[in-house]
Amino acid sequence: MRREIFNEEHEAFRDVVRSFIAKEIAPYHEQWEKDGIVSREVWLAAGRQGLLGIDIEESHGGGGNTDYRYYVVLNEELARAGVHGPGFAVHNDINGSYLARLCNEEQNRRWLPGYCSGEIITGIAMTEPAAGSDLQGIKTTAVKDGDDYVLNGSKTFISNGILADLVIVVAKTDLSAGAKGVSLLAVERGMEGFDRGRNLDKVGLHAQDTAELFFDNVRVPKENLLGEEGMGFIYLMQNLARERLSIGTTALAAAEASFEQTLDYCKTREAFGRPIGKFQHNRFTLAEMKTEITVARSFTDQCILAEGDGELSAEEAAMLKYWNTELLKTVVDRCVQLHGGYGYMTEYPIAKAYQDARIQTIFGGTTEIMKEIIGRSLGV
Repeated sequence: MRREIFNEEHEAFRDVVRSFIAKEIAPYHEQWEKDGIVSREVWLAAGRQGLLGIDIEESHGGGGNTDYRYYVVLNEELARAGVHGPGFAVHNDINGSYLARLCNEEQNRRWLPGYCSGEIITGIAMTEPAAGSDLQGIKTTAVKDGDDYVLNGSKTFISNGILADLVIVVAKTDLSAGAKGVSLLAVERGMEGFDRGRNLDKVGLHAQDTAELFFDNVRVPKENLLGEEGMGFIYLMQNLARERLSIGTTALAAAEASFEQTLDYCKTREAFGRPIGKFQHNRFTLAEMKTEITVARSFTDQCILAEGDGELSAEEAAMLKYWNTELLKTVVDRCVQLHGGYGYMTEYPIAKAYQDARIQTIFGGTTEIMKEIIGRSLGV
């Protein structure tokens, strides 16, 4: 099915991304999975290719293109290739939104050129050992002391956590103000008292570094406050819709890729003298997946256009994230079953897809939280 939301320029960019993946990622990704981390060189290569900071102003080193669909193309192609190691989506879709919107001119000059070149890799630190979806329950504090904030606390499950040079940290700057006491601080590599813990051993996404972060009396200059003090929770709520759209679009692209691989397998793998796709049960399973993916694609493209127009609601983003990530989980499970024993072998892409898919219904807000957001919008 032709996707009307993309024009010739988007498709030309898609070809650029595919070439980049073939040259700069695919040959090394298996080793990165063993290492648990990608090389910094792939970030620099992405910067040279113009894949980082696409929507950042040219004067700050970016592409100056505010069409969100270019990020969609990049994320889709990474997902279809099954190369989840480089945390470009965290850098571009999530952190880039905060930096582009909240940085003042001095911060723009200080951080954005490196952000766009790949010299400054970014992360965002929300989740804590005892606070995940409940962001108001965070314990990390940042107390003003002269011209600095003194930051104390810990974060966990932080994507790009080992490589990150600049981490947006969610902290309480006013312990008595509830959600209105949350602020965003940019913590830089090398600040005294800022330490990284383990590169966490995960079920999937093995090439993407995910770390624990620790802050022990880190003195963060007031010049590193993003936006206004006390506005952090509002900034998070404003940006989460785009984060969930990014996760949802990536999940659907991964589901499409797994389905296509499995369809090809069912056409060539034989049992009892005929391709396994010829058996009615298997054919019906393929028909179900194709239908579900096609229906999801229609809503997904609608949400992509809404985001580009600045009209994507929190409820729509929650629906997309919930539906597409649950669909991915279901699709890869069926695809493994259709592959039989080979589907359990990690040398087959579908086995890796199965491992990588499981986190999708958890990070960026669990399925249960998505349902809660949708339910509240219904007035119940």
